[in-house]
Amino acid sequence: MPVTSPTLEGFRAAFRRPSFTLAEIMWRWTAGFTAAALLAFGLFEYLNTLPVTNGELLFLRTRHPYLVGEAIAHILRGSLNRVVMAGLLAGLILATLWMVAASVGRIATVRALLEYFRRDDIGSRDGGEKDAASNVSTGRIHSSDALTALVRLNFLRIVVAVAAILGFVGAAILAGYASPDADPQPGLAFLLFVPVAALICLVRWALNWMLSLAGMFAVRDDEDAVGAIAAAVNFCRERTGAVFAVSTWTGLAHLVVFVAATTVVSFPLGLAGLLPWRLVFAAVLLVTLIYFALADWLYMARLAGYVFIAETPLALLAPLPPIPPTTSAQVAPLQTTIDRDEPILSDVPQPGLLQWCEG
Repeated sequence: MPVTSPTLEGFRAAFRRPSFTLAEIMWRWTAGFTAAALLAFGLFEYLNTLPVTNGELLFLRTRHPYLVGEAIAHILRGSLNRVVMAGLLAGLILATLWMVAASVGRIATVRALLEYFRRDDIGSRDGGEKDAASNVSTGRIHSSDALTALVRLNFLRIVVAVAAILGFVGAAILAGYASPDADPQPGLAFLLFVPVAALICLVRWALNWMLSLAGMFAVRDDEDAVGAIAAAVNFCRERTGAVFAVSTWTGLAHLVVFVAATTVVSFPLGLAGLLPWRLVFAAVLLVTLIYFALADWLYMARLAGYVFIAETPLALLAPLPPIPPTTSAQVAPLQTTIDRDEPILSDVPQPGLLQWCEG
């Protein structure tokens, strides 16, 4: 029996059912466009409330870097508190919107993937026991407790992101102690900051990935937040090879798409001095949206691969055992000569055979 590839099954599911990717794009882009619109609206409203005197306008029109910097600093002086408060309020609103949208979107995509794989009868090769287990677990797909668990998991993801930002600030402060104003050593500060920042990024990525994977079990197995995290850890421990393969191949595909998008977007940016800025902006925006759409498609392929691994028996994912080599002693020798002692080949008449023919 051939070994099933979760990576190929994930890509096949994402290719056959574009509605999965469309659902992922809907909730992601809704949150993204809302955040961008809120940021742009708040920025323009804040700029409209800034008082600008004639002296500041004079400094700005000189285009001298020092005078322009002094004018901007004087304009913004006294209003940064409002910016901080508005930013915190907007961040809280956007975080709440993202938690709800991500939870609802993940429920929709995971349920659709579970129904897709179970309808295609992945476990039919394992007999009726797999079918019965699938029918029992299908009833758990439509539980309402998954929304609460997903909201809590997404809240933990936001906490991890905020902790990473605070970690960067702390790393910058610690690196600053290595380069005081009395004896500046920017090279040493850089060497101290980069490893700590890399470690923070690695830990943040690992925790965010694990919490994101736990959302699948919150929907599939009707687990709470803690139970979903424990199920995700056991899932990675028991099926490490399959999970690593899906993550690696989809990650490499994402890297190729990112490099291709960066290369394509460099052409209109290189011609920015020759083309109208609106055309350059439209081209960059179009390439960026295409890249985001492909990234969401690859994410859906990876999620489909994870769901396939969780729905497939472990025996079908394990590599086939090697065929033991056969020795010459175990192979029966092939007889190439005729046995002259065989009665049917004898020239001597057989009494029993003659009686049978005469009868």
